[in-house]
Amino acid sequence: MVWPLRRPKKKREGFSEGHSLGLMTLTEPAGAVSEAYRTLRTKIFYSAMDNPPKVILITSPSSRAGKSTTCANLGVVMAQAGKSTLVVDCDLRKSALHKIFGLRNTYGLMNVLAQEGEPQEFWHEPLNGLHVLTSGPLPPSPTEVLSSQLVAGFLEQARRKFDYVLLDTPPTPLVSDSVILAPQADGVLLVVDVERTRKGSLRQAIQSLEIVGARFLGTVVTNAVAASPDSHYPPAGY
Repeated sequence: MVWPLRRPKKKREGFSEGHSLGLMTLTEPAGAVSEAYRTLRTKIFYSAMDNPPKVILITSPSSRAGKSTTCANLGVVMAQAGKSTLVVDCDLRKSALHKIFGLRNTYGLMNVLAQEGEPQEFWHEPLNGLHVLTSGPLPPSPTEVLSSQLVAGFLEQARRKFDYVLLDTPPTPLVSDSVILAPQADGVLLVVDVERTRKGSLRQAIQSLEIVGARFLGTVVTNAVAASPDSHYPPAGY
């Protein structure tokens, strides 16, 4: 199925100068948060030596938990480690990756799924080895889009081309989008905000993902408070 979109102009829009403060792995590479992302990267690399995850879905049990920021920063540190990485904004309701990377969102995933060109015509490369495919125009029915065979075909193509593919998806209990995509991923990272995420939402998210056979890689905790002012433990963990 091809979703009707306004035909885009063929002029591509490149990576804008600067990036948001959410990319701590670039703005503060020696900081504790950046080190936490590098630790997360290492744990993913060695999580399953015989069957390492290539397509990783990132979601959260609640809104504003930091899933998009986690996805973006994880993509940065993976590329810094020499891994070819594609970050895809699959949140077709409230896309955010273009804001984090300072990119325009005129074109993106939706243009690929509408078969208006090859994926490389629409993704950006803000860093060497890191490719970002923004959402593009938001569709009227995201669930229908994400459940289509076109998405499955795109992910299979991306799996062959890149070492890692990171999918930023909507919060799990709010809509079914991440649950639909989870079976096509090799693993799921659940981003939990210790201040905003409620136990009931977390339990519901886990149950929904388990029903479809999702493989959990771990949990990223955000907004955690260090034990003491002298503590070197990062505010985000695996």
